[in-house]
Amino acid sequence: MIRGQTFEEMVVGTRFLTAARTVTETDLVGFISAVGITEPLFLDARHAAEGGYRGRLIPGALTYALAEGLLLQTNVLHGTGLAFLEMNLQALRPVYVGDTLEVVVEVTGSRATSRGDRGVVTTINTVLNQHGETVLSYTPRRMIRGRGFVPSSPVVEP
Repeated sequence: MIRGQTFEEMVVGTRFLTAARTVTETDLVGFISAVGITEPLFLDARHAAEGGYRGRLIPGALTYALAEGLLLQTNVLHGTGLAFLEMNLQALRPVYVGDTLEVVVEVTGSRATSRGDRGVVTTINTVLNQHGETVLSYTPRRMIRGRGFVPSSPVVEP
């Protein structure tokens, strides 16, 4: 069984690299269709070129979502993540269909909550393209299970 890390295992200064993933045409079309972001930069290569871009852009929100998927696929939070609390996000470079992304994750904070069986973990997540350039950076703060976490029992009606 796969188990993510507890907050105690997420030691400040720890760094890791996720797997890589290429952004596909299907990713772009599915995302903009699902959420309704129909900006011509994402749909019209000619419009994007007129703006000085080398191709159709990937929305920053999709880049972030793909980065979160890569993070979860590393099994760091699998079954131990409890809540996404907040983040600061900066889109730094354009991402295009065909770019390959990976994420460098560094733990910058980890502390127990007052309950003691869970903690708050802060990381800086740096999304890199295939050239090693930073395209997106975000700093999520999450609530993570601790070693002694005991799930609440659901209320069962007789």
